Amino acid sequence: MKRWMRTAAITLAVTGAAAGVAGGAVVYFGWYDISATSPHTIAVHHLMDTALSRGVKMRSADVEVPDLQGAERIQNGSRLYRAHCAQCHGGPGVAPQPYALGLNPTPAALVGTARTRSAAEIFWITRQGIKMTGMPAWRHRLADEEIWDVVAFMRVLPALTADEYRRGEDGQAPATRAPAPGGNLRAGNANAGRDALHQYMCVACHAIPGVPGAWNYVGPSLAGIADRPAIAGTLPHTPENMKRWLMSPDEIKPGTAMPNLGVSEQDAQDIAAFLQTLSESR
Repeated sequence: MKRWMRTAAITLAVTGAAAGVAGGAVVYFGWYDISATSPHTIAVHHLMDTALSRGVKMRSADVEVPDLQGAERIQNGSRLYRAHCAQCHGGPGVAPQPYALGLNPTPAALVGTARTRSAAEIFWITRQGIKMTGMPAWRHRLADEEIWDVVAFMRVLPALTADEYRRGEDGQAPATRAPAPGGNLRAGNANAGRDALHQYMCVACHAIPGVPGAWNYVGPSLAGIADRPAIAGTLPHTPENMKRWLMSPDEIKPGTAMPNLGVSEQDAQDIAAFLQTLSESR
């Protein structure tokens, strides 16, 4: 290796190491301002925006977009948008709810998003959510067809005036499609179950091996739960009973502190499959 190349490589390595040490010190000693009352630095914003744009573009490349032109689909998307999206993102002439005004980073104005992102990208973001933004993964709460309805509405959203948007407020509950019958459920998937644990905030109350979450737990650890003979001290421990417990804890044990989180049957089956992997013998 030529001398100048070796010098350049050493210089880059030393510079990188110094930057890493400096960044670690900023975090470790609490110098970075993590309060929500001040924005991230411009550099952090650029880093997050680049990661978001590149990641979404790559992961949405294979998404097949259905026909989004139907009036019924757009109307249902409008209702779903008002029920689930407008609270944080607002709409033409409509501000977000007060609690959303303090979110950091600020939720995107979806009128602009609909102009700059493809339908596939909007679907992927809505379905999967985005880390470190407060944007949840709606695939655990809405069917894919409902998410496409929202995308269909967002495609027409930029063309709506404030009056036109307000006229769409018909006061009706969002039209939802019936969930797939139990016979159409796929087998429980442990990896999907581990992801679902985050979406239903199980990690806020329970220590779960291999799953990062809160540090102040109010419920028992789930370590070794696959070896326990009973669920909530009442049900024999089987995957089917675990699914029942996850979906309707109040019915299994009235007065339990375990809340009903509205876990879907498929998600309950996936979570039960993951919990079966938490054995002390594995």
